[in-house]
Amino acid sequence: MGAPESLSGDDKLESKDNSPAVSDAGDTEKAVAAIDGGDAKQPVTPLTAPAPEIDGGARAWLQVLGSFITFTNLWGFTFAFGSFQTYYELTYLPDQSASTISWIGTVSTFFLIVGGVLSGPFFDRGYFRSMLFTGAAIETFSVFMMSLSGSYYQLFLTQGLLMGLGNGLLYVPGIALVGRSFKKHRSIAMAITTCGAPTGGVIYTLIFEQLIDRMSFGWTVRVMGFVMLGSYCIAFPLLLFGAKNIGNLSSGTKRKLFDPKAFNDLLFCWYTFANFFLFLGYMVPFIFMASYGQQVLGMSRSMALYVIMIAQASSIIGRLVAGAAAARIGVMIPWITCGVASGVLCIAWIGVHSDGAFIAYAALYGCFSGALIPLPPSVFPIVCPDPKVLGARLGMAQGIGSIASLIGSPIAGGLVTINAGKSGTNYLGLQLFTGLTMILGGCNLVVLWILLVKRRGVGKLI
Repeated sequence: MGAPESLSGDDKLESKDNSPAVSDAGDTEKAVAAIDGGDAKQPVTPLTAPAPEIDGGARAWLQVLGSFITFTNLWGFTFAFGSFQTYYELTYLPDQSASTISWIGTVSTFFLIVGGVLSGPFFDRGYFRSMLFTGAAIETFSVFMMSLSGSYYQLFLTQGLLMGLGNGLLYVPGIALVGRSFKKHRSIAMAITTCGAPTGGVIYTLIFEQLIDRMSFGWTVRVMGFVMLGSYCIAFPLLLFGAKNIGNLSSGTKRKLFDPKAFNDLLFCWYTFANFFLFLGYMVPFIFMASYGQQVLGMSRSMALYVIMIAQASSIIGRLVAGAAAARIGVMIPWITCGVASGVLCIAWIGVHSDGAFIAYAALYGCFSGALIPLPPSVFPIVCPDPKVLGARLGMAQGIGSIASLIGSPIAGGLVTINAGKSGTNYLGLQLFTGLTMILGGCNLVVLWILLVKRRGVGKLI
């Protein structure tokens, strides 16, 4: 999960510098930058929201609904992986370690984020519809193939690799039209759209919890596949039918994917490092909550999965509140607060020894950590005000963040076996690793805030 899903406070940024607000990794617009030393123009494609061809209205809100449904599938399986993690550990793949199993989920997340960045050139050449349909077909196919998988390597290829590749194609077009459909209410529209991610996590976790004891693993997953197929059949007409803002999404030019000078920019480095450490620990609780509840607290599988759903549902509240707060007091204050609070909560997890305390921890962590997804891209136009390299550098930051999402959970899973004793598990190392890395990320954000105020000449309420 190391990539932003939406914007918060972008309207505020527009009012300050009249530059387009950055939207989710995927809202793209062609900007034309002059080449130094000449009058020629070179097309550049930063990850910024294009000027809306429409501004609100019933058709635009239907597109928000379509993108919301797309996100329930795109990120829903990612957020629901905790239910698969505990089932694989205790029942389906008992011969595999928690760390080994977690690679399935992190590989899928990694390819989702990296694929979203690398598939940008296809979007730039106008393959909007093709990416939507191909990505949805690959993801749905991967779910049905997953239902036939009976070994670790088969699940790794279907649920990890194949699903991640399909989601990578969906990432950009899944949210692109929302940025083009709004100007005045773009922040609200993007926040609503990205709430589809935890909503999908709740839905798929609930399906798994309700069916896994009544049906086989294969049929439980097939039901998920049919739900996914049906939801895409609803989402795509909402996105495409009668839409007037699809044409001319790009000029057919290539996007600059890499800017080596970015690593000489101190602000870019602090932004990237802060996100890296935050996302190193971000997904760990979502993946290991259920197994902790079952193995340490003695919860039933159903109750442990309900705890995950509580965390996912509270994440929706956190995203919406963070978006509203960022529009009024700037992005940095809620971003720092939520980052540090998430880390402190993971340290506090060490003292959780009852069901009630565990539920409270899950709800609070979901609420505070949910804000870490939509906030980062909102401040990036200040970190990198040059539109010629903004898109490349934002993609680079997301790519580095995806590495943190890839390795964070396997590292944490490996720590569970250290000094495990007779029980076979010891979550102290996992809890300390998650909490300290997120607190370190929050401290890096404080430094970034100070540097932005001093070097960019902006007010403290960024």
